[in-house]
Amino acid sequence: MGKVRVAAFSVSLDGFGAGPSQDLENPLGVRGLELHSWFMKTPVFHRMHKLTDAGQLPAGVDNEFAARSFENVGAWILGRNMFGPIRGPWQDDSWKGWWGEEPPYHVPVFVLTHHSRAPLVMKGGTTFYFVKEGAESALNQAREAAKGQDVRIGGGVSTIRQYLMTGQIDELHLAFSPVLLGEGENLFAGIDLPKLGFKPVQTTNGENANHVILKRT
Repeated sequence: MGKVRVAAFSVSLDGFGAGPSQDLENPLGVRGLELHSWFMKTPVFHRMHKLTDAGQLPAGVDNEFAARSFENVGAWILGRNMFGPIRGPWQDDSWKGWWGEEPPYHVPVFVLTHHSRAPLVMKGGTTFYFVKEGAESALNQAREAAKGQDVRIGGGVSTIRQYLMTGQIDELHLAFSPVLLGEGENLFAGIDLPKLGFKPVQTTNGENANHVILKRT
């Protein structure tokens, strides 16, 4: 069976994985985009978004970790905030995510929600499934869809915390950006990682982030 993992998840030096006041203009919260500056400078990001200069960028340490984050991923799980800013019941099917007609996932994606919505088939192999039966059901469905590959928990912060506190995550790759947010969604507030069995197994300095791998033993 594949692992359940968090990969290339950007965190500020003071532990925030998103800024405050998430909305349509600030999907990652105020100043949240600063956390992802390291990723946005990589060839992986530029190829993912079909930017023409991807081949001109240096493929350094940050790019290696970005590429590794997509390896062997057979399914994703996202919280509803990661899919979009819509709250409450789905009024219609007009909102199809932040990523345009061809999202960067290319595998089944299970979105946690409290409201029913039919599966959404997108270009490039991505299908969004909206799961209102809870995190456990989403994980079971994702594992089945992954067919032995890894399930990647993409976020946001509250979704990762939920799976952490129930002991479901095997591995965390955190990219610490040289940013202090001061407020927002703190990834580890009130969570005892050693008690959950996590130990740091790798720390690598990239060009624009410090990459830390934690594994549950």
